[in-house]
Amino acid sequence: MEDQLKKLTISLLAYAVQRDLSPETLCRLSNISMAQLQTDKQPLSPKQVGDLWLNAIHLSKDGLFGLHFGESLQLSALGIVGEIIKSSETVGSALTIAASLTHLITTAFTLDVRQDDDFFSVEFIPTSPDWQSSTTSVQTLDLLMVFVVHELDGLMMKKISPWAISYGRPIDNLAEYERVMRCKPVMNAATNTLTFDKKYWDEQIITANYELQQILLQKVSPLKDTLAEKQTLKNRIHNYLLANSYLGIVSLEDIAANFNISVRTLQRKLKEEGINFQQVADEVRKSLAINYLKAGSYPVKEISYMLGYNELSAFTRTFKRWTGITPAIYQKNYN
Repeated sequence: MEDQLKKLTISLLAYAVQRDLSPETLCRLSNISMAQLQTDKQPLSPKQVGDLWLNAIHLSKDGLFGLHFGESLQLSALGIVGEIIKSSETVGSALTIAASLTHLITTAFTLDVRQDDDFFSVEFIPTSPDWQSSTTSVQTLDLLMVFVVHELDGLMMKKISPWAISYGRPIDNLAEYERVMRCKPVMNAATNTLTFDKKYWDEQIITANYELQQILLQKVSPLKDTLAEKQTLKNRIHNYLLANSYLGIVSLEDIAANFNISVRTLQRKLKEEGINFQQVADEVRKSLAINYLKAGSYPVKEISYMLGYNELSAFTRTFKRWTGITPAIYQKNYN
């Protein structure tokens, strides 16, 4: 299996580009060469990974970089997820398999998945007693916890919220953690744990249609393209939406928070580029709709739901405005 830590590192660099940071600068400051990222023969050292986190936090001026990175990270960013999808039928089995593969991404934490009569939980157990003093460990924990919450969405094709969240350390920005995690965390607890309603444990994931999942993942821009030259804010938001809109378009507020700027500043900067957020979101919806319809025999109603439309009629009207024909006719003509 390919080097999962390098795959995650490349995803971190791609996210840094979305945050208007230079991947070349980050790599140079962390003593990482692009050649090293492109070969399996030269693994990254713990110091290189730690320095990359520290430099990303410093240059972005975002102490919650790991939390926001996890919010943006997609299923395709971790190759092991594809194996989990292909070998799992339910949420419970997917989480159990994922827990056994965590060591491929980090040695800082192990995962313990447990269930009882009413709930199931995922505990993130630190392997070092002084993990709270390690910036890399703290950021990695944020990344892992938010990734579990958000990617259960992708596995079940619905947005869910944990029943409870506990952190074994203090939290500075409780409101931002609550926004990203969809649940108010308890801090300074005995464990780092996500707790979910038991009703999700036996719910089937969309591995029942693995091909559809692959189509969703293919919409994420290739990393080598994303690591290119500095982009406009409009393009960076477009790419972010494209990569994060498998359950509807991400809100303006969430985009601003993830880019670590205010909503007003984001709107002002887009206006300076001659466009607004709704126009960017509309472009992404159109692109995704056309690609999903071209993909084959997936019901228009299902595509409508994936794009965030509550009613098929609303999607049909919008698509007709874009193309002059209904999505059903477009899909029939294309195929």
